[in-house]
Amino acid sequence: MWVLLGIAVIAAGFLLRFNPLIVVAASALVTGLCAGIDPLHILAAFGKAFNDSRFVTVVYIVLPVIGILERYGLQQRARELITRLRGATTGRLLLGYLIFRQVTAALGLTSIAGHPQTVRPLIAPMAEAAAPEGSTPEHGERVRALTAATDNIGLFFGEDIFIAIGSILLMKGVLEGYGIHLEPLQLSVWAIPTAIAALLIHGTRLLLFDRATRKAAK
Repeated sequence: MWVLLGIAVIAAGFLLRFNPLIVVAASALVTGLCAGIDPLHILAAFGKAFNDSRFVTVVYIVLPVIGILERYGLQQRARELITRLRGATTGRLLLGYLIFRQVTAALGLTSIAGHPQTVRPLIAPMAEAAAPEGSTPEHGERVRALTAATDNIGLFFGEDIFIAIGSILLMKGVLEGYGIHLEPLQLSVWAIPTAIAALLIHGTRLLLFDRATRKAAK
């Protein structure tokens, strides 16, 4: 029963709001030690899991590159680009990004965009630059939040259309456990109406945000 201490470590770590990566690693270490596994074998298991999921290390390459680009004016160039476009507004820009995010996610390209790759260095600065002059800091915070939400919605409701995504395979496995046999394509097809509804609902929110912004600027 001592191996269950790992669960207590996870519960305590999340309750105290420690770094999730540290909490999970500590939980695995405690579980392994309680099970009588040699510390070197635990470390080897960590290394094997990390090596088997090498795509995780991409973030350590992407983040420094984004940092260098920002240092040399990436956000400023993004702002300058959007200010040159006539008729560009925050809502229209984010609506275009929402469509792009949903379509690419539906094709399985879930990593082509995201918060560290595109939202923070590109889309958020462009969305802020598209806002009317004299906008308050509170308005800027709301624009950034809306930009992050747009990315989340586009990815969440677009990726289920791709038949090889984890959520589709999980649903297929659960349904088969109850004796319901469905092909991944059947589940993906029924994700399309939900994705369209998400596009219409959030797209309307974005356009209404534009209207509210114009009224507040007058």
